[in-house]
Amino acid sequence: MDAILSALKAIGEPTRMRVMALCAQGDLTVSELVHILGQSQPRVSRHLKLLCEAGLLQRLREGSWVFHRLAVDSEKAQIVEKLVNVIPYEDEVILRDLQRLDEVKHDRAEKAAAFFKMNAQRWEEIRALHADDKEVEFQLLEILKPDSNQDLLDIGTGTGRFLEVFSPLIRQGWGVDLSPEMLAIARAKIEEGGLSNCAVRQGDMYQVPFSAESFDLVTIHQVLHYTDEPMTAISEAARVLRTGGKLALIDFAPHEEETLRTQYQHRRLGFDEDEISKICQDCGLTVTHVQHLPGTPLTVTIWVAEKKD
Repeated sequence: MDAILSALKAIGEPTRMRVMALCAQGDLTVSELVHILGQSQPRVSRHLKLLCEAGLLQRLREGSWVFHRLAVDSEKAQIVEKLVNVIPYEDEVILRDLQRLDEVKHDRAEKAAAFFKMNAQRWEEIRALHADDKEVEFQLLEILKPDSNQDLLDIGTGTGRFLEVFSPLIRQGWGVDLSPEMLAIARAKIEEGGLSNCAVRQGDMYQVPFSAESFDLVTIHQVLHYTDEPMTAISEAARVLRTGGKLALIDFAPHEEETLRTQYQHRRLGFDEDEISKICQDCGLTVTHVQHLPGTPLTVTIWVAEKKD
């Protein structure tokens, strides 16, 4: 009873209810909430503090940024879910907040798209600054052991490098990406390399343009750190996996390299093992392999998760 009463007390205030409605849509920083709510930073921070103390929100620090999200691991997770479901989303004030949230997300997307457009030709060079792709590719092939009976989907394919790597070993490969500039480079590489079993198409990682259970292997390589909603992206990958299929996630371990955020539009400064494992579990996947590839200063982590029966 005490847990329910404290939760009701915490959310029983207009601004805090608005905050909960917004955080139900994804992770948000204080500055983003300040912009959406139209209130001062100290006031918004106070509301966030109360919601965190009540166990309704979680704080996630990444470098100089602090994200806030709905509590999903605490003993109050079920209460949080029920409270969020009864928020009146048709209310005029909350509808206006959600419209401003869409503007914030659109602004994020535009900044990332501008970066990709500006750097499309140099993309592989930029990647080389942060990780040894050759080692990642070698380890991934060793772990996945692709064969000629399997179909591959590479989400956020960029220049189509994974299609080049997997093409000789698989039946068919598809790459999806939102950037026309990236897709233009990928198509040129497919043609130059004679990769007749591979193709690319424009698509959103949150709404992959393929039907359920279409692929045996799905890869998401150095993409999650750009996303607002990694769970949505992983859930979509799980949707298109066949039973027994494998998802390979390759991204950075947690780090403090702020320049990746300020100069390269990284949304997240890496992911730890437990976070990705928990997301995969929630999406109906079982992590079967985790491997760290240390670098200077960044470490690349490979997670492989399987879709069981």
